[in-house]
Amino acid sequence: MKKLLYASFSYAAAGVLSGLYYREFTKINSFSGDSQLGLVHTHWLVLGFIVLLIVLALEQLFRISAAAPKLSAWFFGTWNAGVVITGGMMLVKGSMVVAGVDASSKALSGIAGMGHILLTAGLVLLFLALRKAVLALPAKAGTPKADDDGARVPSSNLT
Repeated sequence: MKKLLYASFSYAAAGVLSGLYYREFTKINSFSGDSQLGLVHTHWLVLGFIVLLIVLALEQLFRISAAAPKLSAWFFGTWNAGVVITGGMMLVKGSMVVAGVDASSKALSGIAGMGHILLTAGLVLLFLALRKAVLALPAKAGTPKADDDGARVPSSNLT
């Protein structure tokens, strides 16, 4: 859980600093147009800071890393790689636009696309790990048990 907390804090700091960078870099270059640079702040705060805080809360509730240690580790690495690559490429391309450099490189777009693919894979891994953790929870008294397909089976003592 400490890894989630520290990673979340790191993204909060990166999000705030990227907002500062955006403001100062556009001011220095007298830029008033649109670029991806202004979106880095939001992406790192939401995808890094807030999402990992939500995962931290889910970890506390469901002990995901204990129920699905490999999936949990794969999620953490994949998600962080996706957030860093996606935000990093937005930072690079946005800075290029503000500086007046052509940012239409297919290579840059391809790398950014890989970041988005990693984010998607990370979400899938998170839901697989969360599913495993939820299904591993002990049934509460009076709660109908689930059959093999996850459908609820009515208790026999109900009249």
